[in-house]
Amino acid sequence: MCSTLTVCRSSLRVDYERIKAAGPDRAAAEWLLRCGAKVRFQGFDRWHLDYNALPTGSLGRYKIQAIDATESCIMYKGFDYLDGLKHLEEVKFNKCIYIEDACLERLTSIENLQESLYMMEVVSCGNVTDKGIIALHKLRKLEYLFLSDLPGIKDRQTTVDRLQTALPHLEIQLDLD
Repeated sequence: MCSTLTVCRSSLRVDYERIKAAGPDRAAAEWLLRCGAKVRFQGFDRWHLDYNALPTGSLGRYKIQAIDATESCIMYKGFDYLDGLKHLEEVKFNKCIYIEDACLERLTSIENLQESLYMMEVVSCGNVTDKGIIALHKLRKLEYLFLSDLPGIKDRQTTVDRLQTALPHLEIQLDLD
């Protein structure tokens, strides 16, 4: 959870030099952890949530496989950190007050993620509407989507139908009532 407004404000600026120097996965992990999210690296079962305990090693050794942004303060501007991720398979946006349609549209515009992301949860994100959920159709490998407590979803059936038409292999679990 975002403990201070200062931490959240510092997350508004993307440090492109840091991305070049540390690599996209390390820089993204640093940003996510500063914002209160957790990451899991490829080949590991353990979630990392302490910025100061991130693993060290050669550049590019640790690849982000999953992000759990539950109650974090990640927001649109920081999504530039996700551009270089090539191994991200799972994302959970649970109780993320800054996640909105533009965030989901930005996420789905990242070509690497269109080919790698297969599981996603969007729960209790009050600024997400049908428009943001429909944008997920660009995630060609998406196999599982869980949607819950999204008051911005007004036309549930049309939204689900559009996703199912675009992604016939997608399993959608809903708890929107």
